[in-house]
Order: sequence, then structure tokens, then C-alpha cells
Amino acid sequence: MKLEALTIFLLAFVLASTYAAIPPEVYWNIKLPNTQIPKVIKDFLPHSDGVVPEPKQENTKKKVYYGLSGYIPISWHHAANSEFQRFVLENSSTNRATNKNMIKQVTEGSSFKTNLNYDTLKQYFFLEKDLEKGKLIEFPSLLNKNEAPFFPRHFVESIPFSMEKYPEILNHFLIDSKSKDAQTIKKTIKLCEESEVKHKEKKTCVTSLESMVDFGLSVLGTNNVLAITSEVQGETQASQRYTIEQVQQVFDGDNMVCHKLNYAYALHYCHVGGSTTTYMVSMVGVDGTKVKAVSVCHKDTSFWNAHAIPFVALKVKPGTTPICHFLQDDQIVFVPI
Repeated sequence: MKLEALTIFLLAFVLASTYAAIPPEVYWNIKLPNTQIPKVIKDFLPHSDGVVPEPKQENTKKKVYYGLSGYIPISWHHAANSEFQRFVLENSSTNRATNKNMIKQVTEGSSFKTNLNYDTLKQYFFLEKDLEKGKLIEFPSLLNKNEAPFFPRHFVESIPFSMEKYPEILNHFLIDSKSKDAQTIKKTIKLCEESEVKHKEKKTCVTSLESMVDFGLSVLGTNNVLAITSEVQGETQASQRYTIEQVQQVFDGDNMVCHKLNYAYALHYCHVGGSTTTYMVSMVGVDGTKVKAVSVCHKDTSFWNAHAIPFVALKVKPGTTPICHFLQDDQIVFVPI
């Protein structure tokens, strides 16, 4: 009996050691054998030798990697006033003149509910009834262009990640504490350290592909999953009108969505935010851009902040109707199959 226990222990130790040493792509294939790694992940994985270069003193320009639109998909956490100010400041696809006017209204204390441009906000959030063939819908580009590379888990686990260790993080990446990059690092870590929203949300920030896989397995309860992303054929960066050509329901129930954040390496905010319906929506833009966009419709919004951007934009109340949004091309949705 003791021999059997020892054998099981040694086997578990060998497996754990093996997982710790293997490349991230191999780890994915072992843990999630029934779904391919999305291109947006594969393109930013480390080389097959697993070697990650340390930052060099002479290479001080690119310390933090940025996407185009900040953290808008997570905007239901907070009231619209502060969130919207961040939205207009960080989103490069909104008209500059409109941005300036909106910021002026917010900072000068004007009424948020009566003065802001609802049409601009509606480009990010819409109702489920809008997802139908032939429908015209306008929204900003789904190209995020956050090129942050994935690091192996054993490497990132040696780097601190907490506000308590904030000075050490800046020192590790040779980031000036007074720089924009330093403020971005701080904002991202604070977002990751926010508490979960009531009991209906499960969330974490994953610092590696391996930890993304492990969190997905824990919250979805199965390794039989599909990983999907939005796909854009074209390089348009502007907001434009699209015609919906096909709407396909992919899954109805809890999914896990991972949003890529602004950071010094590939860092994702992964969460299960209540019951959802996931769609793949094929569209064509007025300039010919073809899009296969992942759309997530949140069916239970009763626990969202009642003053969050989606409710202000769509003029609906929490818990009354599903609220939908598209995902940019570097955000990954995991659904059971």
C-alpha cells in the first residue's frame, strides 16, 4: 500500500515537473487537446527554445505595449462619469473634436446623462435584437494591435506583480517612475487587484498562457472547449458602417473571456461574468473590410453598476435586457463544446 502511494506521488511529481518545463504551446495542446491555439496567441509566443531576453539598458523606448481602446469591455464595473472620461481620452478611433467637447462637458461638471453623445457610446454596446442579417451597424475597428509577447510561466512567476511590489516591477523593466508607462503599469495592476463583483463574477489576471489555460479549466469545468477570436480582413482603423451578412450562435451559457491589457508583456484579464450568449457575426464594411466578429451578449446584468456606460448609452436598466458588445481581435473567448 505504501509502495502504491509512493508511486502515485512520484508520478504526480514527474507530471508537475514536466508541465513546468515544457513550452507554453505544448502545455496548451496537452491541457486543451480539442481546440487550436488562436493566431493572435500563437503569433506572440516565445521561440521554441523558450529563451526570453532580459531588458537591456540601451533599449529603453518600448517598455509597455498598448492596444487601441483601453479596457472598455470591462466598463460595467464602474459609474459612467470616471469611466467615460477614460474612454474618450484613450480611444483613438473616436473623432478628436467630439472627444474634446465630451471631456470639457465631463470635467466642467455638466450633466452626464443629458450632454454626452449617445451615438458614439452606442458604437460599443448594443442590444441583442440588433444582431440580424441585413442590419446596418456602426462600430470602431476591431483591430487592437497590442503586440505584447507571451513569456513562459516560469519566467513571469519570477517577476513581482502587485501594487505592493510596484517599485520592484518598474525597476525590473527599467521604467522611469514619472513616465506614462509607469502610470499604465500602476493602472493595470490596480484593475487586476479589484475585488470580484458580487458572487456572479469569477476573474483573475493571467500572466502567462499556461495560467490562462489553468484558469479556464477551473471556471469552465472541462477541457473540451473552443477558443475563438474576432478576425478582420483589412487594415481600417476608423469607425465605419457594416452590413451584417450572417449571425451564428456559438454557445449559450457561461463562457470565459480574456481581454489583453496594456502591460510590459502579454497580460490578460480573464473572467466569467454571468450567463451569456456567444455569437460569431460575419459583416462587410463600406470600404470592403470583411469581419468575423465575436459578439458576447450578457443575459444577466442585474449585478452591474447601475450607472455604468452601457446603461447610459442604451438607456436601459440593469437586469431588463441582454447587453452585447463585440470583442477586438486580441481578446479570446473560451466556450465548452
